[in-house]
Amino acid sequence: MTRPRRQRRAVALLAATALAVTGTGLTPGAAHAAPTEHIANGTFDSGTAPWWATDNLTPTVDDGRLCVQVPGGLANPWDASLGHNDIPLVDGADYALSLHASASAPATVKANVQLNEAPYSTVLARDLALAPAGQTFAYDFSGTLDSTNGTLTFQLGGNAQPYTFCLDDVSLSSEAGTDPPGDPAGPEQLANGNFDNGSDGWFSYGTTTGVQDGRLCSVVPGGLANPWDAGVGQNDVPLLAGSEYTLAFDASAAPGASVRAAVQLGAEPYTSFFVADLALTATPQRITLTFTATVDTEFAQVVFQVGANAAGYTLCLDNVSLRGGEEEPPYVPDTGPRVRVNQVGYLPGGPKNATVVSTATEPLPWQLKSAAGTVVTQGLATVRGLDPASGQRVQTIDFSAYRTAGTGYTLTADGETSHPFDISGDLYRQLRSDSLQFFYVQRSGIAIDGDLVGDEYARPAGHLGVAPNRGDTDVPCQPGVCDYRLDARGGWYDAGDHGKYVVNGGIATYQLLNAFERTKTAPTGGAGAGLADNTLRVPERDNGVPDILDEARWELEFLLRMQVPAGKPKAGMVHHKMHDQNWTGLPLAPEADPQPRELHPPSTAATLNLAATAAQCARLYATYDAPFAARCGSAARTAYAAAKANPAVYASPTDGNGGGTYSDNDVSDEFYWAAAELYLSTGGANYLADLTASPHHTGNVFDANGFGWGGTAALGRLDLATVPSGLAPQERDRIRASVRTAADGYLTTLAGQAYGLPMPGGAGSYFWGGNGNIINNAVVLATAYDLTRDVRYRDGAVQGMDYIFGRNALNQSYVTGWGEQASRNQHSRIFGNQYNPALPNPPAGSIAGGANASLDDPFAADLLAGCAPMFCYVDDIASYATNEVAINWNSALAWIASFLADQGAAAVPPAANCRVSYVNYGAWQGGGGFTAQVTITNTGSTPIDGWTASFAFTGDQRLREAWMTRATQSGATITARNETYNARISPGGTATFGLNATTPTSGPNPTPGLFTVNGVACT
Repeated sequence: MTRPRRQRRAVALLAATALAVTGTGLTPGAAHAAPTEHIANGTFDSGTAPWWATDNLTPTVDDGRLCVQVPGGLANPWDASLGHNDIPLVDGADYALSLHASASAPATVKANVQLNEAPYSTVLARDLALAPAGQTFAYDFSGTLDSTNGTLTFQLGGNAQPYTFCLDDVSLSSEAGTDPPGDPAGPEQLANGNFDNGSDGWFSYGTTTGVQDGRLCSVVPGGLANPWDAGVGQNDVPLLAGSEYTLAFDASAAPGASVRAAVQLGAEPYTSFFVADLALTATPQRITLTFTATVDTEFAQVVFQVGANAAGYTLCLDNVSLRGGEEEPPYVPDTGPRVRVNQVGYLPGGPKNATVVSTATEPLPWQLKSAAGTVVTQGLATVRGLDPASGQRVQTIDFSAYRTAGTGYTLTADGETSHPFDISGDLYRQLRSDSLQFFYVQRSGIAIDGDLVGDEYARPAGHLGVAPNRGDTDVPCQPGVCDYRLDARGGWYDAGDHGKYVVNGGIATYQLLNAFERTKTAPTGGAGAGLADNTLRVPERDNGVPDILDEARWELEFLLRMQVPAGKPKAGMVHHKMHDQNWTGLPLAPEADPQPRELHPPSTAATLNLAATAAQCARLYATYDAPFAARCGSAARTAYAAAKANPAVYASPTDGNGGGTYSDNDVSDEFYWAAAELYLSTGGANYLADLTASPHHTGNVFDANGFGWGGTAALGRLDLATVPSGLAPQERDRIRASVRTAADGYLTTLAGQAYGLPMPGGAGSYFWGGNGNIINNAVVLATAYDLTRDVRYRDGAVQGMDYIFGRNALNQSYVTGWGEQASRNQHSRIFGNQYNPALPNPPAGSIAGGANASLDDPFAADLLAGCAPMFCYVDDIASYATNEVAINWNSALAWIASFLADQGAAAVPPAANCRVSYVNYGAWQGGGGFTAQVTITNTGSTPIDGWTASFAFTGDQRLREAWMTRATQSGATITARNETYNARISPGGTATFGLNATTPTSGPNPTPGLFTVNGVACT
């Protein structure tokens, strides 16, 4: 994802004058009290107590050292851990950690001082590169939070080979109640100034920047004309006019350089408030710069301008602090009325539930009122007690029995009245369009047409090599990765940054393609009418291709371009990602991005994402663009073979400068998904053998916390359950039963949550992008309904979306433009209205990532510390870990929006009154086509007087002729109408028609998955 600018609540910007430097140079340290030691038995003279270890480690004392045998191949560092609890953490205290460690084989371990409870915030995080010889490590750091429940942990997993880890002479001491040397008392205005959280909160440009041994270091090229041609800094620094501030930091420049430290406006016209030119050497020194602010602003910028040196050098910074001003009052979210509803509304025949925050222990009376204030129904709430996810005491209201459509309804209970909402069968029709519009506005390499999406979203094409862009049409690899360049234009900007990532693009593309493919087999899919040509605001409309396929193709073309060319090392694999060389600040229009773009190494995960989505492409585009479908099919097969030849090439978890890492060291799920899609598109026995051999084929692929880009086995399972294929009937039934079982589990979870969402209530279920996973659980429920027509599943999917649209602890709709109190300041470089009023907010239909109990960005960590899981969200552009936009979350929203729009009023589905038999008599002699016969049986009690039957092929089969019917084809869909002589089908009677059609150019020719007669699904 992205690193943001730090944003606080805004105040007016006033005129500024120059600020004076009152001091600069090395400042002596303040007096410190005697340090307090927090480690018991750090020399292990008394055995291993009180040290603890995870179950896969057995600590022993060997020659005075604590040693453990660490298994190889563990996916995550924390999968094997060793530690010491009862570490007091004090905000502002000075700490010193020292230890001696070794590993029997080269290994990297993580040493963390952190909170020993959710959200497990780190105060210090260091990677230790160990060898058999052993090494002493020492770190000084400052406390950043207050808790008596801290821990020192050594996370030992994540190494390929097993090894022996040994530890000795561990000391962790503190000097409480002192400020860092040279820093005055006063509130801290910078985030992550000791870089314990990597480069979070800091931007850089014109340099190669990363955190090394706890310092932020930038490799600066020589020969830059101006100091401001390269820099590193932090945005959105608040200044209070008349307050004194002290900027203090440790700095070095090897071999030596002149660096400018500045405080200035963080956006045009970049007014300078304070400037100091510093002569730095390779020896670190502590520097303090004191000034008095003459402006009130929330948008100042502390920046180190590092250009204008003849020779290149390396600048390193640590312990950067800006103290002064006033403490901000504690953040208290505005949660509005205590009656929490779906602020969009409810389907007439669907579930209607609300939650009331109240300490009342007896059931509360409630009233549903019309827009005119008339009470239309009433009842008693159900006491639910304490809700762990929100920390609130609540009651729930069920008014599902009321089914009258209308607008402006409100619920009243306990003296509070909810936000207004509608009851309508058309509730979600526009959401389908809005949620898909997001992808067009996120397109790279094309001008965005304001006539389609509004003038405020119009912009020139980004990253096509037009200055200042370096462009995506001729992109080199990172140094040492490859000797070629690729045309990697197109695709969607992944999230709030300008990066493009194959693994996230993969699941997003899948969900758009699957939303379309669902209409071939879902009884409520309307044969794809809601996703047809001319239904979306895309420039390709009116081209005879469903608009959703036009949109998905924009990303597919990019994914195909990321494949390693033939003749090159790892040919057929796919580059994991491409993005800017360094992080950029907010806001920044794509066409204004000056950063060089780089291809990152290929990965097995990315290769399998292409194999899977290109296989989908091969069957879904065959009817509309046979050459493109064939190109997709060839790329899919090549990618799958390349992945099998390179099954363990993983993206580096440390390759995160300028873009997210998206690292994933378990690709068994991607292998299963890709094999499933290739089998469905080709019928190949080799792919069937691979998918049936996968442990995911019979295992549980539906996690309680949903699926996402890092866990894609569920995608293969869902398609095997719904897409027609040659699977044996008993195997298909087993797969479908697993979807129903998962859906039953989500219904149980939903019923147990006072806010009615299909996600457990613990802190571990509220994570980065959790809204996407919540919706994906609703997708499983919706798929179970498509398979069974059991309305319990449909109602579960519908109710699960209430949480997204406002039935939550914050009374917040997470979708821009949808709800009375909706997110609008999502983290994005493109939609930077909060920073620049001339820019728009995200378009309607853009979903925020949602509540994240881990508080993985500095702004959220500072603002929301101690939040109950459901409260760990803020609608602020600075909080990328709770409020970013991303294509994989919007793809989940688009899928479920299409499903919701298809449900109309959510009435009880009509009972089937027909049965269809489809017989394929096989290919013609000499090939090229086949003959099939369709028999319709009236299973109802009244005659069918006139019939229209419909079904869809899976590939590019084309109708040649038909008899005993008048048949036409549109895309893959066949529509057959009665002749005059067979229009009437009596109860128990039949009507039969036949057809000749061409066989698929490639792939199988299975029996279609859905037959309807007069719009009703037949058995």
